[in-house]
Amino acid sequence: MTEKNIDLKIKLIHGFSNKVRLQILECIKEKEKTVSQIVEELKGNQSNISQHLACLKGCGIIVGRNEGKYCYYSLRNERIRELLEMFDTVLEDVHSDVACCANHVD
Repeated sequence: MTEKNIDLKIKLIHGFSNKVRLQILECIKEKEKTVSQIVEELKGNQSNISQHLACLKGCGIIVGRNEGKYCYYSLRNERIRELLEMFDTVLEDVHSDVACCANHVD
């Protein structure tokens, strides 16, 4: 794998490496939602959520669809949904190790 591909992979993984971004992804995993719906469900700050949505969209993880005055956000495709589900599957296998890992603390 080339250095450029490694750097791109790091950027992609970075999109998943934040608590708020993961919460957003889980929030829209099954159904597209507006910013207001996401903010309400996550009980978050609209400005903060919007910044994270921009990051996710910029990384190509989500897409936005305009309808009237609303923008609906959803996962880019089924592969992103499968990746989120794979995270859960792998986590089941390594849960106790991850829980004890002192290298990555919030």
